[in-house]
Formats: sequence, structure tokens, C-alpha cells
Amino acid sequence: MLLIGARWISWESNHPPIGKCVGDCYEAYKIEDAKRREAEAAMLAAASPADLGKKLFTACAACHGLKGEGGVGPKLQGQTKDAILAMLTQYKNGETRGAQSALMWGQSAALSTDDMTNIGAFVESL
Repeated sequence: MLLIGARWISWESNHPPIGKCVGDCYEAYKIEDAKRREAEAAMLAAASPADLGKKLFTACAACHGLKGEGGVGPKLQGQTKDAILAMLTQYKNGETRGAQSALMWGQSAALSTDDMTNIGAFVESL
């Protein structure tokens, strides 16, 4: 985008400059955004616990590996969903389980019981 005089010129002729979507443009955006949110909610409602856990596991993968094979953190492959739920609950409660407990306290703090159950379901599926 260029500012020429007091007028914005957009490289895309059918899209207003960023921050300039008002009136009909904004109303159209709100409709499209509502459709996107509705589609996302439907997709999440139809997802299995393992699918939901896979999405959450992306935060775990840096230490535990993309497939739970371990790395900085221990290997999670082969664990049951109940074992994962129990360990995450212990971390969330501030219990010490090993050398990386302080890191895991922070990681588990914002997880709900459903989140931890879904992560467990994903790990069990690995």
C-alpha cells in the first residue's frame, strides 16, 4: 500500500487497506468470520478426543518429540491415557515427579481436565 497525498492506494484493487474496512466491508467481514467460527466449532464437535489431543500436543512435541519418542523430555509412546492424565494432574497440582517438574508445572497449569484427557488419548494412540 502506498500513501499518495491523503489517499491510500492498495495493491489489491478489491481489498481496502488494512484498518480501513468499515461499513459494508466490515459487515461482510463479520459474516465471513461467523461462518468460519461456526465451521471450526462443528469440526471440533465432531473430532475424537485423540484428534483434539493432537492439536494440544503440539506444545508438548518440542520436548517429547512429534510422536512422543522423547528428547529433552521422556518418551511418552506406550503410555496409557490414564497414566498421562494422572501425571499431568500431578504436575498441575504442583507435585514433583522428576528433574523437569518445574517446567511441567507451568505447562500443565492452564490445561483443563478435558485437555489432559484428550492429550492422554492422543498419546495412547501413538
